[in-house]
Amino acid sequence: MRDWQGKRYWIVGAGEGLGLGLARRISTAGAEVILSSRSDVQLEKAVAQMPGKAHAVTVDVADTASVARAAAEVGDVDGVVFLDEVYWPVKAQEWNAEHVEAMCNANFTGCARVVGAVLPAMVARGAGHLVMTGSLAGYRGVPGTNGFGASKAGVMAMAETLRADLRGSGIEVQLANLGFIRGNQGGDAMPFMMEAEDAAQQMFELMLTERFKVSVPTGSSWLVRLSRCLPDAVFNGMFARK
Repeated sequence: MRDWQGKRYWIVGAGEGLGLGLARRISTAGAEVILSSRSDVQLEKAVAQMPGKAHAVTVDVADTASVARAAAEVGDVDGVVFLDEVYWPVKAQEWNAEHVEAMCNANFTGCARVVGAVLPAMVARGAGHLVMTGSLAGYRGVPGTNGFGASKAGVMAMAETLRADLRGSGIEVQLANLGFIRGNQGGDAMPFMMEAEDAAQQMFELMLTERFKVSVPTGSSWLVRLSRCLPDAVFNGMFARK
């Protein structure tokens, strides 16, 4: 069981939904939480909902200078949870370069920016906790998720590499591969749909353990992982939008 007392956790993407739910759980467990998102208004409301010590630091993960300023303001932390992301459905026939590039920049490169801002200090002291958010859409190319699926696949690969590199260093790496979150990523017709509070609970339960990763919803995660063995035509036919 993880000891949260006296620990400081920076939660990036904590203004609402999944991030807010996870921040509330970590705060309830006894850790100080630093909440970050792009919106000052969201963060003020989020901090007010924390049962323990909490404050807000605004950050735009798509901007290197913004991440550097935020990391300097946050200071040393025991753990970082990266949940920030943007999502638009993009089909190849309706390519939107602005949306695809924004998803890649925020979801994957944004994660790399935040990890890069905190990791050297963790390495220097031989302790830390990195928690990253992948997606079931990162296991295989789901129709209509251009940009999003690729960005999450990048996060998943980076988490696996960090874990391999940091094994035995005192720095723990964990990865939560989630379904689409209702209200954040499209409507009810999206595959692998999850409620934000359910996803937050799954992530928190992962963080209580020493396991590397969780992929949820469980049934959908087995389906998409086993689908790697299916021919492309069969897989695409299963998940193509009507």
